[in-house]
Amino acid sequence: MIPQVSSRPAAEQRLSDLARLRRVRDRIDREYAQPLDVEALARGVNMSAGHLSRQFRLAYGESPYSYLMTRRIERAMALLRRGDLSVTEVCFAVGCSSLGTFSTRFTELVGMPPSAYRRQAANETAGMPACVAKQVTRPVRNREAPTREPHLA
Repeated sequence: MIPQVSSRPAAEQRLSDLARLRRVRDRIDREYAQPLDVEALARGVNMSAGHLSRQFRLAYGESPYSYLMTRRIERAMALLRRGDLSVTEVCFAVGCSSLGTFSTRFTELVGMPPSAYRRQAANETAGMPACVAKQVTRPVRNREAPTREPHLA
């Protein structure tokens, strides 16, 4: 007879993992502007980086890195709507260290480059309460931004 390997039932382990995943997501929400990587997030909840990535994707439908970048882009959108910071200043304010990566991810999620968004958002959200503007302009996750039809002249 082989003894059971785990002393915890599978359901109890799953609940424990979900609680740790919520802590990771909450940390990302709070500390999005800090230098975060999957290894540091995993260490904070005593998981391996691979296990954290797999479990996070199962629970939330995207990787921890993708979730972090979405949070950063959401905040960047709010800062760009204000209009008092340059795209470069916004990039660094939200925790990105590469303007190229920031611009690429922003364009993937929002459907336009940050500079174009800054120009357009100033007009579209003028006079709108910030809480409404945030909801209306929320980025779409997982590369679901609408594609632009090519303009043929």
